[in-house]
Amino acid sequence: MSFSTTSPPLARALAERSYDKPTPVQAAVLDDEAAGRDLLVSAQTGSGKTVAYGLAMASDLLGEAERFERAAAPLALIVAPTRELALQVHRELAWLYQHADGRVVACVGGMDPRREQRELAAGAHIVVGTPGRLCDHLRRGHLDTSELKVVVLDEADEMLNMGFREDMEFILESTPETRRSLLFSATFPRGIIALAKQYQQDAFRIEVAGDEGGHADIDYRAIRVAPGDVEHAVVNVLRFFEAPSALVFCNTREAVRHLQAALLERGFAVVALSGELTQNERTQALQSLRDGRSRVCVATDVAARGIDLPSLDLVIHADLPNDPEVMQHRSGRTGRAGRKGVSVLLVPPARRKRADMLLHLSGIDALWGTAPQADEIRKLDHERMLKDAVFEEEETPDDLALAQALLAERTPEQIAAALARLYRARLPSPEDIIDPGEVRSRTRDDRGRDHARDARGDDRSERLRSKPGKSSARHGMAEPSVWFRAAIGRRKNAEARWLLPMICRRGGIDKRDIGAIRISDTTTEFEISARVADSFAAKIQRPDKEDSIRIEPLPHAPQAEAPPEKRAHAPRREAGDVDRATRRDDRPRETARPKHRGKPDRDGGTKSTDDWAPRKKDKHRSKPGHTGPAVGVTAWSTKAAPGKKKKKRRG
Repeated sequence: MSFSTTSPPLARALAERSYDKPTPVQAAVLDDEAAGRDLLVSAQTGSGKTVAYGLAMASDLLGEAERFERAAAPLALIVAPTRELALQVHRELAWLYQHADGRVVACVGGMDPRREQRELAAGAHIVVGTPGRLCDHLRRGHLDTSELKVVVLDEADEMLNMGFREDMEFILESTPETRRSLLFSATFPRGIIALAKQYQQDAFRIEVAGDEGGHADIDYRAIRVAPGDVEHAVVNVLRFFEAPSALVFCNTREAVRHLQAALLERGFAVVALSGELTQNERTQALQSLRDGRSRVCVATDVAARGIDLPSLDLVIHADLPNDPEVMQHRSGRTGRAGRKGVSVLLVPPARRKRADMLLHLSGIDALWGTAPQADEIRKLDHERMLKDAVFEEEETPDDLALAQALLAERTPEQIAAALARLYRARLPSPEDIIDPGEVRSRTRDDRGRDHARDARGDDRSERLRSKPGKSSARHGMAEPSVWFRAAIGRRKNAEARWLLPMICRRGGIDKRDIGAIRISDTTTEFEISARVADSFAAKIQRPDKEDSIRIEPLPHAPQAEAPPEKRAHAPRREAGDVDRATRRDDRPRETARPKHRGKPDRDGGTKSTDDWAPRKKDKHRSKPGHTGPAVGVTAWSTKAAPGKKKKKRRG
């Protein structure tokens, strides 16, 4: 079936966009049985439903004419749940009706309402907007609905989920009873059925099966990941597919901010979309994706509604969606307009059952596997470099002259190696990823050996999962090492998980060459294998475009830092402090409380806090340099019964 049944100006616009065959939902709304009737349509995201209702209402708006008359009160009203979706619909209808001289006006939240008021006053044939902003214009008398012939509710189920039921009812009650209503929804929950019964008349119901809709071109993959490797899996999946544009979904704004920072630190061109951004910030982020300045977008579900990127070939679910409908909406951002797309779910072991349920309820047969490994990605990089378009471009005289100069100074092998380095320099480094199945079987088969290795600090994976503000679980290297210091610490939110890749990138080393990482308040000290220490020290002297953190070698290995609870009570002793109390006071000290708060040893001295933990019931400490009890201070006796206190005599 072709688009021959549409009006000539719309057929011309479709031909210019290479629309030669309608999608199933487009064919259904153009069927003779659906002509002129209210429609209740179930179609998935990416199935071409925007063009579908644009074609379906053409006969009501234009009739037999090929062009619109001068714009006045709007003839059609389209309601969409989010700003991005409304603006996308605005763009689609603008090109579809451009040869019919159609004027399309958008009214969405976050934009200047006075400008929208002026555009409505100037006249419009079609108005597209979000529920809240449209209701505001209706209440203020800026939107005239007396001439409406068609009302479209796009993604009506999502508007119900977002709490727009009262707004939708207010809009529908403000329209003429003779208007035609087209209701598009991914699913038909009870709320949608009730809305259709109340505001539609003899609606013609159309259901497009998921396999026949926009998801037929999506390749679903489920990847097993360890709980601490989700971030690394996102990096490797992005590097493995190297899609022109990719969308990564998280469930919370905080997760979006964290993942965006992690990807930026690794060298990805990434933007974020969440509900806390202003409309101007969201518009700029989407524009950077469309023009190629950014290649990755990290977003929440609500913020990503309506995103339509022509080159979006990859969707990653960093957090599993809450239900099958959300997963389909997410995945529907790719595989559009005949393009192939990939949807990847990252599944920790604890979420395996939920992932299976989501896939089963969605009727999706996903391919299960593990995350791409670093060796696989490097092999692909080699193949992509050999096929790079730069080798297909025609040489200019300047290029040939420079090539001759290079060959005169360097060997072909040196030039090729330099070209390979330049190619790799623009690519983020892949991450080492552990298969959660391997970890589970190893700990079950040889648990005792694993515990012994953990005690020695040999488990490198623990470094990647260290908590913010904590040092690495590894405290030494089996080989000779050299210590370095970075001028950043806890006060600037230093974390081992992003310090580690930064150190590798700055020094051109591998994670296996890094030992302990100790983070203090203002600095971070870390251990580098002596094998690569010289080259590391040379490379960190070069300026870095991505960060300005100063890194310098330490003259000697630092001492292990005492635990926080011990540091709080440890004495501050310097040279000459041993006899300070004796010089100040010659009174006998047989019963004096020792300066070091520990248990007495057999020689009559005290053991340091490194050997004994501080007594939990001590409530007071002596003044610095004073070895006896604080004068006039009531101390809790460690042998007294609970609730009672024993006073020591003054003097």
